[in-house]
Amino acid sequence: MGETYTPAPAGDAAEKIIVALDVDSAEKACTLVQQLAPPLCNFKVGFRLFVACGPPIIAALKELGAKIFLDLKFHDIPNTVAEAAEAATRLGVDMFNVHLSGGREMIKAAVKGAAVTAEKLGLPRPRVMGVTVLSSFSAEALQDTGVVRTLDEHVVALTRLGLDCGLDGVIASPREAVLLRQSCGEEFLIVTPGVRPAWAAPDDQQRILTPQQALQAGASYLVIGRPIIKHPAPRQAVEKIIAELSID
Repeated sequence: MGETYTPAPAGDAAEKIIVALDVDSAEKACTLVQQLAPPLCNFKVGFRLFVACGPPIIAALKELGAKIFLDLKFHDIPNTVAEAAEAATRLGVDMFNVHLSGGREMIKAAVKGAAVTAEKLGLPRPRVMGVTVLSSFSAEALQDTGVVRTLDEHVVALTRLGLDCGLDGVIASPREAVLLRQSCGEEFLIVTPGVRPAWAAPDDQQRILTPQQALQAGASYLVIGRPIIKHPAPRQAVEKIIAELSID
């Protein structure tokens, strides 16, 4: 993997954690936010919670002070994705993502849709992120989809495409973070799922690192779900992770 990328001083480690609210009710999601914020402020709303509760869940969580990463991985024709980006911006989310395999025109449509809507409404523009290769994918699984490049080559190529189209960063496995920093520079965000503390089970993730390893590799934010939300004491799990990140 080459030399380890050393990020800027961590400061408040809690700011680098995004908790995946992979639950099926507004009550459960709001309870987790109330338990964890502060010290945490960043939370991810994915398919399960959004489909179960709809757009009102965003407003409910923001009322509790949460910053929202809307993880719906838009992937459709450019016009449809532009409209989805506009809708996400109107909801006031802080970040959302698109699948980079949707291509140049789709990516540009998402960036433009978010920017135009934010300016029109006087809202902060959400950060638009690109999904490279899902962290549950192995090299063999990628080949099964017809991709002939190696996994690393594919991740780098998609990242360069996204940055060229104006994205703020990418969603990538922590195991690719060093490679991306070396190949694409430091002036963009890397949000890494597939992060598991050493004491947690890997579940269905294939390309994982511990939180501290992921930050050392160059990750900007760490998406952590089950090790926190399935823990008998979620706040205790968070405190344990923050303590690990604070070790030099």
